Amino acid sequence: MSILNRQLYSICIIIISLDVPSTWAQDVAEKSSGTQFNAELSVGGEYDSNVAVDEFDLSSSQSDYALTMSAKLESHSALSSNTELDLSYNFSQSLYKEFSIVDRQTHILGSNLDLDMGKFDGGLSFFYIHSRLDGKKFLEFYRVSPSVSGFISKKWFTRGAYVYSDKTIARSSQRDAISNIGEFDIYYFHRGLRSYFNLGYQYKYEDANAEEYDYRSGGLKLRYIRRFDLFQKIATLELGFRYEDRSYTSPTPSIQEKRSDQRQRWRIDLEIPVIEGGAIKFYATYGDFQSNLPRADYEQNLIGTRFIYAW
Repeated sequence: MSILNRQLYSICIIIISLDVPSTWAQDVAEKSSGTQFNAELSVGGEYDSNVAVDEFDLSSSQSDYALTMSAKLESHSALSSNTELDLSYNFSQSLYKEFSIVDRQTHILGSNLDLDMGKFDGGLSFFYIHSRLDGKKFLEFYRVSPSVSGFISKKWFTRGAYVYSDKTIARSSQRDAISNIGEFDIYYFHRGLRSYFNLGYQYKYEDANAEEYDYRSGGLKLRYIRRFDLFQKIATLELGFRYEDRSYTSPTPSIQEKRSDQRQRWRIDLEIPVIEGGAIKFYATYGDFQSNLPRADYEQNLIGTRFIYAW
C-alpha cells in the first residue's frame, strides 16, 4: 500500500471506528511509527427545540438550553510494521437549564486493532459505553466489530463490517436488546483530504427482551467533507444526511398494530481554527422522526457551538 493511500486509510479507519475530529485524525496520519498520545477538551452551549429521550421514545414538545462539555484521551501505536492499535476514552456531559431530569453523562472506552494485509486491511474494534441520566445509571452498551477495508482505486476507498452489540437499559429491562448489523461504506476522495464524499448503508436486526421492541431496519448515510483556507488557517465544513426505515416485527399494544418508523437527520458542521490547537465549532441538526406510534412522531432542531482545544 502506498504512503499516500496508507495515510488516507488511517484517516478513514479513525473517523469510522472512533468518531473523532478530522483534525486529530489528520495529525495521526502524519506519523508512521511509535506511540502517540492525544487529548482534547471542549465546552459549549446548545439549543434544543424539543427535549427528548430517544431510548424511551419520549419527547417533551418543549425547548431548552444546555451546557455541553467533553474530554478525550487517545493513543495510536504501531505494534509492528503491519499492525496498529488505537485506544480511546471519551467523556461527555450535557446539563440542561430547565430539564435537569435528562442531564446526561456518558463514558466511552474504545479500541481498534488494524492489520495491513496488502491491498486490503482487517480491523477489529470494541467499545463499551456507560451512560447516566439525571445522575442515575441509565445505559450500558457493548459493541464489537470485525471489518475489512481498502482502496479499490486511487480515489475510491471501501469498508465492510459486521457489528454485534448488547444494550442494557436500567429503567426498562423490556428494551434490553442484542443487535446484529451489517455495514458498507464507500469513500470518494475528490481532492484528496481537501474534499471527499462518504456513502454508507446499514442493515440492522434488533432482538429485545419484549417482542414489541424487536425490529429490522435499513439505513442510508451521505456525508461531504470540505477543507478550505480561511484567514491563513484550514477550516472544515461537513454536511451530513442519515435516513433509517424501521419495521417492527410484532404489534405494539398501545396502537394494536406493528410499529413503523421513518427517521431522517440533516446536519451541518463548521470548524474554524482560532489559535494553535484551538478551534470553534458551529453545528445545526434537523431531525424528522415519523412513526405510527404517536409519542415517537416528532421533529427536533439542535443548534450549538463549542470551543475545542486539542494537544
